[in-house]
Amino acid sequence: MADAAYERPDTTPRAWCISATAILIVGLVLRLYNLNLVPLHHDEGVNGNFLLHLIRFGDYKYDPQNYHGPTLYYFAAVIPWISRFLFGATRGDAYGLNNVTIRFVTAMFGIGTVWLVLILRRRIGTIASLAAAVFLAISPGAVYLSRYFIHETLLVFFTLGLIIAAIRFYETARTVYLMLAATACALMFATKETAFISAGVILIAFASTAVLFKLRAANKKEERKAGGEDPPTQGRLHRATERFGGALSIAIVSIAAVSLFLAIDILFYSSFFTNYPDGPLDALKAFQFWTRTGEFEHVHPWWTFLSWMWKEESPLLLLGAVGMGLAFWRSANRFAIFSALWAFGLFAAYSLIPYKTPWLMLNFIVPLAIVAGYAFEEIYKQARAKQRRIALMVAVTIATAVIGICSYQMAKLNFVHYDDDRYVYSYVHTHRDIFPMLDEIDHLSKQAGTGNHTKIHFAAREYWPLPWYLRNYPEVLFGGPVDSFNEPIIIAAVEQEPEIEATLGKSYQLVKSNLNAKGTYSLRPGVDLLIFARNELGSR
Repeated sequence: MADAAYERPDTTPRAWCISATAILIVGLVLRLYNLNLVPLHHDEGVNGNFLLHLIRFGDYKYDPQNYHGPTLYYFAAVIPWISRFLFGATRGDAYGLNNVTIRFVTAMFGIGTVWLVLILRRRIGTIASLAAAVFLAISPGAVYLSRYFIHETLLVFFTLGLIIAAIRFYETARTVYLMLAATACALMFATKETAFISAGVILIAFASTAVLFKLRAANKKEERKAGGEDPPTQGRLHRATERFGGALSIAIVSIAAVSLFLAIDILFYSSFFTNYPDGPLDALKAFQFWTRTGEFEHVHPWWTFLSWMWKEESPLLLLGAVGMGLAFWRSANRFAIFSALWAFGLFAAYSLIPYKTPWLMLNFIVPLAIVAGYAFEEIYKQARAKQRRIALMVAVTIATAVIGICSYQMAKLNFVHYDDDRYVYSYVHTHRDIFPMLDEIDHLSKQAGTGNHTKIHFAAREYWPLPWYLRNYPEVLFGGPVDSFNEPIIIAAVEQEPEIEATLGKSYQLVKSNLNAKGTYSLRPGVDLLIFARNELGSR
C-alpha cells in the first residue's frame, strides 16, 4: 500500500513526462556514446570468450569456478543470433559480435535501472524519484559499469525489479506481480551468486522496517485499546488473508511462484536442458568457490568501500547519509526507511567481506541514490514550508552542486581517465596501449600474407582480454616452452625478453615502430608485453 503522503502528484503529468524522458535520454547517451572507447577489462574478455563459444558452437556449460551465472551470455547472444538469422553470417564480427553489441546489453540494463527508479514515484514522491534517477543516471560508477560487459549491472536491475514487483503485488494482490517478482528473483540468482547477499539484506531490511513501525505505533495502539478501537489480531489476519483470496489461493500462488523461480533457474543453469542435471548441481557448488575466493583474492580493509565512495561518489555518499538520517529520525515513509536499511545493509555486508572490487559498489549505489533523492525532497519540503523562494534557492543550490560535481567526475572517469589506475573504478584495467599493439599484429599478419590465419603464440602468462580482440585469429596458441615456438608472431612479457632472445634470437627480433620506439605495450598495471616477429616480418 502506497504512503498517503505520496499519492498526490507534485507536478503536472506533462512536466513529469518531460523531466523523466530527459533524464532517460541523458542516461542513455552517457551509456551508449562511443562504447568502443574503453578497452575491455580482463573480466570482460573472459566473459566475451564464454559468449563467443556460445555463439559459434551453440554450446555453454556453467562452470562454478567462473563464479558467475549464465544470464549475461544468453541476453548478449540475442543480437548475434538475430544477426545470423537475418544475414546468414558464419563467424566473428559478421555475427554482429563486437565491443559495441556486447556492451549494448549492459548499457540497456543500466538505463533500465534508472527507469525502475522513476517507477518509485508513488512510493517516495515526484521530486525524490526524479532526483534519484538523475543521481543514478550521471553517477560516475553507474555509468562506467553500465559500459562494462559484466554481470553486476544485470544483478542490480533484477534486484530493484524484484522489490518493485513485490510492492505492486502487496498493493494490488494481483498474481501477475508475484510472478514478476519470482521471475526477477530467479534471474538475480541466475546472474551472480552474490544475489544471496542482496536477497538476505532485503529480507532483513523489510523485517526491520516492519518492527520499527510496530514500535512506533505501540503508543497509538494503546490509545486505540483504551478507546475500544483496536481490532483483534485475529481479525486483522483474517482480512489480510481474504485480501489475497483466502488461504487456499495464497498457497496455490505461492507454490506457483516457487515453481516459476526453480524453472527459470534450472532453465538457465542447465543451458536450456543441454547440460542437465550437471548445470543446476554445479550452481550450488559456486557458493563454496566464491567463499574461498572472497577470503583470499582482492582482499582489502573493511573501510575500503567508504574510501572509494568518498573519492568517486562523494555527493551521493553525503546526500545518501543525510537521507538515511532523515529516514531513521523522522520519516513516516516506509519505503524510505526500507531503502535506508537496504543501502546501509549492503554497504555493511560488502564491507565485512574481505573480497572487494569497485563493481560491487553498484549494489549499494542504487539504494543510496534512492535515499539521496528522498533527502533532496525532504530538504525542499522543509524549506518550502518556510518560504517558497528559499525552497527554490535551496533546491537549485543542492541540485547544481550535486549534478555539477557528479557530472565532472563522471566525464573525467568515463571519457578521459578510463584506464588510469589512480581512479577507483579503473581497477587493474586494460590500458589503451593494446590498441596500437593490435594494429601492429594486424600489420604483421598482412605482411606475412596470411592475414587472420597467421599463427600467434603467447609466451606471456597474462593476456586477457587479448583473446577477445584476436577472436578472428583461429590459430592463436597459449603457453608452452619457448624453445618449441616457431610461429611468425610471439607475444611475451617484458621479463621474458632475455629468454626469448637467448633461445630464439637468431630467428626473431623485437618489433618496434616509429610510434613505439621501445616496443613495449602496457596491458595493465604491472603487465607489459612485447611483440617478437620472425626476421622477415620484423623489419619495417
